[in-house]
Amino acid sequence: MIAVLKGGTTAAQKENLIKWLSAQGLTVHVSEGAYKTVLGLVGDTSKIDMDLLAGLEIVDQVTRISEPFKSANRKFHPDDTVVTAKDAKIGGGNFGLIAGPCSVESEEQICTIAAAVKAAGATFLRGGAFKPRTSPYDFQGMGAEGIELLLKAKAATGLPIVTEIMSISHLDLFADVDVIQVGARNMQNFELLKQLGKCDKPILLKRGMSATLKEMLMSAEYIMAGGNEQVILCERGIRSFDPYTRNVLDLAAVPLLKELSHLPVVVDPSHATGAARLVRPMALAAAASGADGLMIEVHNDPMHALCDGAQSVTPDQFAEIAKAVATVRTAL
Repeated sequence: MIAVLKGGTTAAQKENLIKWLSAQGLTVHVSEGAYKTVLGLVGDTSKIDMDLLAGLEIVDQVTRISEPFKSANRKFHPDDTVVTAKDAKIGGGNFGLIAGPCSVESEEQICTIAAAVKAAGATFLRGGAFKPRTSPYDFQGMGAEGIELLLKAKAATGLPIVTEIMSISHLDLFADVDVIQVGARNMQNFELLKQLGKCDKPILLKRGMSATLKEMLMSAEYIMAGGNEQVILCERGIRSFDPYTRNVLDLAAVPLLKELSHLPVVVDPSHATGAARLVRPMALAAAASGADGLMIEVHNDPMHALCDGAQSVTPDQFAEIAKAVATVRTAL
């Protein structure tokens, strides 16, 4: 349920209403917009008399929300959420360009790539320290050492870092990580999501390989229900029967998610297509669809990458993509 307050409502009137609603056993989320204040009511709202609430002097309208995702719902929060990490922002007109290798391999590798992508316009550095791999025999990442190398690249370039968490037992290692990524395989790891809901760090939530948009938003809800509202949604492709691409990039998800939710939406064309030659056209299409950012894998030597070299672009190719994306966004 949401209650929209009338313009001119005083702080004291708003606080009195919130106290009364909280006394009914509800959690109240306050969204202060440019022209109106929205109170999102989470809990058993059946005990609330809608007519009584709507009849209050300061209440403009009351609406029940049928969707099971409440905190992530745009009806709760009409204005776009802006997620901030250091000085970089995503959402609300702020475009994030997240770039870097699939896996951290060495200090020279990650620092070289970090400097190159920053020069090309990247606003975040991505890199995998812990890697979920289909085969137990594939490179699993450098673990804690990989995070230390990411922090060195961060110190050298100033770029906030994005890296994936595999287990909540690793959370202490992420103390200086700016954005924690939840990979597609963990999108419905609800115990992990609950713990991340207690963090004060932005969470980049990737769509599961076979997940519906509703399921993705419900996973975001797990994080937000814990108190962490800094969630970024990431469309990274869904599984299909066609072998020509690694996944099917569902770009219709971008405007749909932005219609349903106030959370920023980024697109990962690298994992979606699995082919470096397809990253540019899909990055441009993602920008045209209204995405709030892109996540692109960049490697200085893709032929010898320890992970996902086939879908990694070179720093020079990334620079060209960044320029083309800027042109598309300017045209829009």
